[in-house]
Amino acid sequence: MPLLSADSITASYGDSRAVTDISLSLEQGELLAFVGANGAGKSTLLRVLAGAHRPGSGTVTFKDREVTALRDFQRNRLGISLVPEGRRLFASLTVRENLMVGAGSRRSGAWNVDSVVAALPMIEPLLARNASRLSGGQQQAVAIGRSLMSNPEVLLLDEVSLGLAPIIIDELYRCLDVVRASGLGIILVEQDLARTIAVADRILCMLEGHLVLEGTPAELTHDQITDAYFGHSIASFETEA
Repeated sequence: MPLLSADSITASYGDSRAVTDISLSLEQGELLAFVGANGAGKSTLLRVLAGAHRPGSGTVTFKDREVTALRDFQRNRLGISLVPEGRRLFASLTVRENLMVGAGSRRSGAWNVDSVVAALPMIEPLLARNASRLSGGQQQAVAIGRSLMSNPEVLLLDEVSLGLAPIIIDELYRCLDVVRASGLGIILVEQDLARTIAVADRILCMLEGHLVLEGTPAELTHDQITDAYFGHSIASFETEA
């Protein structure tokens, strides 16, 4: 049984179709990556999974329970947590206070302020600092920590590296290795193809709202992913028996 699955998801913004008939599944402990150019529908699909955007059709299932009708805060209480693009911290609160917001789900588990700081050590000297005084990389670390504080079983990460310096991105991904070791299922939206290929267990490539390529990094060539990413050609993929 998949940890999280979506069946025939279609989603729009008004008259503009963002996602068309996409199905997927996520297993326990798996890192599934969505790749595609800007406007491909990746973030919309992530928001649908989180309950932040209502699909026009299709269903979302978490641990064999259909959750399509549940709002984002309800799914968070069940164990699905979104780290949104733009981080969206509370600027007037300290880092510690922002982390505690994530504990509002009241789910029990291994993640608390101490374990979050251990996984994301760049946060430790910042706990008393106001969130408005953080760099972009520091904000991203706090946003990830806030989601972990809800003790999720599924972590949805939208554009982890967007606008950050390479050295900061490297540090964040080293921290994610620790997070992955805890057994979470992770869905990652990432623009950096090389980094995606290096960390993902499976890759879904989207183009103009459609799923055009799927496979593991070992099964897909860089050229296949690049072609699908930019729509130069629609590469086909068949799983070997």
